Amino acid sequence: MSAKPDSIKSILYALFANLAIAIAKGAAAFWTGSGAMLAEAIHSLADSCNQLLLLFGMKQSVRPPDSDYPLGYGKSIYFWSFLVAVILFSLGGMFSIYEGVHKFTHPQPLTQPMIAVGVLVFAIIAESVSLWGCMQAVNKERFDRSLRRWFHESRSSELIVVFGEDVAALLGLCLALVAILAAAITGNPIYDAIGTIMIGVLLVVIAILLAIEVKDLLIGQGVEPRTCKMMKDYLEGRPEIEILYNHLTLQMGPEAMVAVKAKMHPTGSETELINTINRVEREFRQEFPIVKWLFFEPDNRDE
Repeated sequence: MSAKPDSIKSILYALFANLAIAIAKGAAAFWTGSGAMLAEAIHSLADSCNQLLLLFGMKQSVRPPDSDYPLGYGKSIYFWSFLVAVILFSLGGMFSIYEGVHKFTHPQPLTQPMIAVGVLVFAIIAESVSLWGCMQAVNKERFDRSLRRWFHESRSSELIVVFGEDVAALLGLCLALVAILAAAITGNPIYDAIGTIMIGVLLVVIAILLAIEVKDLLIGQGVEPRTCKMMKDYLEGRPEIEILYNHLTLQMGPEAMVAVKAKMHPTGSETELINTINRVEREFRQEFPIVKWLFFEPDNRDE
């Protein structure tokens, strides 16, 4: 099974947007001396690196199984997603807080702040396009769930990370715009320092939320609750199955492993029982294409 095309598209949207924004922000930070603008430039540069890591992780996750990794490399995307959260926390958040504190203790007046304002308006438009592309992918798997519930239940770590980064980027840009405008109108550079610190705190909070969600996937979560219920209902509705004793799932990146223990209706022979189980397995895979590994255990009691 290949990586999700919608996830790849949302990552590419974010990558191209962040590269363009990072260059523009860096130039504006140089000309204006704005700490908030420098923090945003570092943030966009870190995001660009993060998107490259996610693309690499998605490529790794679809490598075929081998003797060392008999269940494949699907979970490797979770490692790269966790690394992205760490980079966002350290390079993005902590640097911004450091830069803000430095500007707060050693304030410097801004020069040509309107350059920074123009760049930020451009960046807000570009990030809005990136977030729109991400939301297109999110809505395809969100169904009727709220964004908060989807964020907690989704097993697409790469999409969770891109969504978190895009939201952080857009909020950070708005904070930077307010801070620079306040500093320009009042002539007080302290507002720029405060904005820089607030951007850093925002990035740290988003990074921690992302790390918590990806950590759960690293430990080993089952498939999404909605999909898990659909699988259980499907198995319990099969005429061949008398009692479903147990149904375990494990999300493995873009694919899933399922283990089933059930009491089958009598078939009359061992050969017919095997054929029945094979048919249930085959049709179960057709119903749920994410299932790559399916282990079916017939039994007459749950022990």
